[in-house]
Amino acid sequence: MARKLAKKSAKLKAPIKKKAAKASGHLPVWDLRDLYNGVKDATITRDLAEVDALTRELEKRYRGGITTLNAEALGKMLKTYDQLQDKAGKLGSYAQLVYAENMRDAAVTQFYQNTTERLNHCATRLVFFTLELNAISEKQLAAHAKTSSVVAHYMPWLKQLRSLKPYQLSDELESFISQQQVVQASWQRLFDETIARQSFKVKGKTLGSAEVFDLMCSPKAPLRKAAAKEIARVHEESAPLFALITNTLAKAKAIEDDARGFKLPISSRNVSNQVEDAVVDALIDTVKRNYPKLAHRYYRWKAKQFGKKKLDYWDRNAPLPSAGDKRIPWPEAVATVLDAYEAFSPKLAEVGKVFFDKRWIDAKVSPGKAPGAFAHPVVPSVHPYLLVNYQGKLRDVMTLAHELGHGVHQVLSAKQGALMCDTPLTLAETASVFGEMLTFQSLVAREKNAKARTLMIAAKVEDMLNTVVRQVAFCEFERLVHHARKQGELSVDEIGQLWMKTQSESLGPAITLHPEYRIFWSYIPHFIHTPFYVYAYAFGDCLVNALYQTYTLEKQAGRSVAFSKKYLTMLEAGGTLHHRELLAPFGLNASEHGFWQRGLDMIAGMIDQLER
Repeated sequence: MARKLAKKSAKLKAPIKKKAAKASGHLPVWDLRDLYNGVKDATITRDLAEVDALTRELEKRYRGGITTLNAEALGKMLKTYDQLQDKAGKLGSYAQLVYAENMRDAAVTQFYQNTTERLNHCATRLVFFTLELNAISEKQLAAHAKTSSVVAHYMPWLKQLRSLKPYQLSDELESFISQQQVVQASWQRLFDETIARQSFKVKGKTLGSAEVFDLMCSPKAPLRKAAAKEIARVHEESAPLFALITNTLAKAKAIEDDARGFKLPISSRNVSNQVEDAVVDALIDTVKRNYPKLAHRYYRWKAKQFGKKKLDYWDRNAPLPSAGDKRIPWPEAVATVLDAYEAFSPKLAEVGKVFFDKRWIDAKVSPGKAPGAFAHPVVPSVHPYLLVNYQGKLRDVMTLAHELGHGVHQVLSAKQGALMCDTPLTLAETASVFGEMLTFQSLVAREKNAKARTLMIAAKVEDMLNTVVRQVAFCEFERLVHHARKQGELSVDEIGQLWMKTQSESLGPAITLHPEYRIFWSYIPHFIHTPFYVYAYAFGDCLVNALYQTYTLEKQAGRSVAFSKKYLTMLEAGGTLHHRELLAPFGLNASEHGFWQRGLDMIAGMIDQLER
C-alpha cells in the first residue's frame, strides 16, 4: 500500500571522496524525524497495528457489498480508504528511505523487509476492494457522482481503476498475486544489496558504485578507462546472479501478463501510465528514426573534438578537452537552482526553498547509501524527501534541479490526497525535466564567454541524449529480453548480445563498444524494480522541450506570468487529469507524431549550434 519510489535514472555520479568533499562544502543529510524517530520507534508498532486493524475493519464491513452501497456510504468508504493509504504510505516510505540511507546495515535491511511484508499482508486483505468498485455499473457510478460530492471528487481515481478492469482476475488469484509481491520484492532487494556491497579498486583507491561511475566523467582518459574496466570486472563476477534475477522477474511478469491478458510486456506499464500503446509506439518509433540525426551526429562531432574518428565507450560522457574539472560548491548549486526557479515563478522557488531549510534532502555520499538520485513523494500528510549524491559537477547541479522539480510537484499535488496526488510515470517527469531546463537556460543566459557556453550546450545535449535516446534504447533492450525470455531462460551472453545490439544501434558508429561492455546492462535498477519505466524519461524530456518552446513564445509575447500560472495548475492537478487534458491549455497533443518530433528538433537544433 506504500506509494512507489519515484526514481531518477541511475546516472551514477561521484569522484574520489576527498576532492569532492573539498569542492562541495558542507552537504546536508536529511532529517527523517518528520516520519519516525528511528527503526525502534514505538510509534511504528502502533501505526502498523492501526493499519492492520483498519484493513480488517474495511474487509469485515464492505467485502461482498460495495456494489449495494448508496452514494453517501460509498463516499464515506472512499474517504476512509484514502486515509488508510496515507497511514500505510507513511510506514512504507520510512522503510524505503531509511533503507536507501544504508543498505549495508543489517538491522535496517531487516526492518525494511519486515515492514514491507506486514504492509503487503494488510494490502492483500483489501484485494476485493478495487475489484468490487469496478463491478459497479457505469450508470450507477455516474448517479452516485451526481448525488455525492465526495464520490465526484474521487471519480478521476475511479476512472483510472476502471482502465484496469479488462485485466482483472478473480479474488483468489488477485490475492495470490498480491502475496507473491513479497517474493518479487526480495529478488529486487537482492539486486540492491548486491550493488550496495560492491567495491571497486581504481589507481589504488577503493571506491563505491557511485564513485566509480563518476570516474567515467573524469577529464583524465586513463582514469575513465580504468574505471570502465573495473566496473566490467566487478559486474562480471556477479553476472550469473544478475542474470538469474533478470530471468526470474521477467518470467514472473510474463506469467502475470498472460493471466491478465496483456498482449505485450510493455502494455501493463502503458495502462498504469494512463497512456495508449499507440502514443508510446509513436514516441519510440520517432526517437529511433532520429538516432542518426541526434546521437550518431553528436558523438561524431564529439570524437572530432578529441581528435579521433571514434570514441571508446568510456569517453561517451567525458568532458570536452577544454572543459577542465570545475567543481561547483553546494551553496552555489542551491542558489543557481532556486534563482532559476524564482525567475520563472516565485511560488516555485518558495516551495523549493523549504527542502533546504527543513532538511528534506540528503546530498552526502556515504557507504551503503543508494547510488544515483530520487525524489520520494512519501504521503500528503507529511512531505517528500530527496536523495542525491552531490559531487560538485555541472551534471550534479542539473540532477539537483531535476529532483527538486519532482519534490515541488509532489508538494503542490499533495492536496489531491493519497489516492490522486501521484501522477503516471510519464507525467511525473514533467516538472523535473522542466526544472532542469529552467536551470540550464539560466546558466547559459548569464554566461558571457562563448567557449563556456559551447561547453554548457554540449553538456546539455549529452544529458538530453542520455534522457531520450539512451532511455529508448534501454526500453528496446527490455522489449527484446522479455520477448526472448518467453522462449526460455537467457544466459549472461545472450542478454549481453541483446544489450550490445540495442546500444550500438542507438549510439552509432562513432562509439566503440568493447567486448566487456556487454555486462553494463546489469547495473540499471529500473530493469529490476519497474520494467519499462525508462521510456517515461524520453516522454518527459520531449514533452518538456515542446512545453518550453511554448513558454519561450509566450514570454516573447509578454504572457510568461499567465504561462507559469497554467504550469502550476498542471502540477497541482496530480493524477486527476489525463495527459490530453493537462496539455490542452498549452495547445499540445502527445497523440500526434509531430509533437514528439518537435521535442527532438530542439535537441537537433543544439547540435546544429555545436557544429557551427
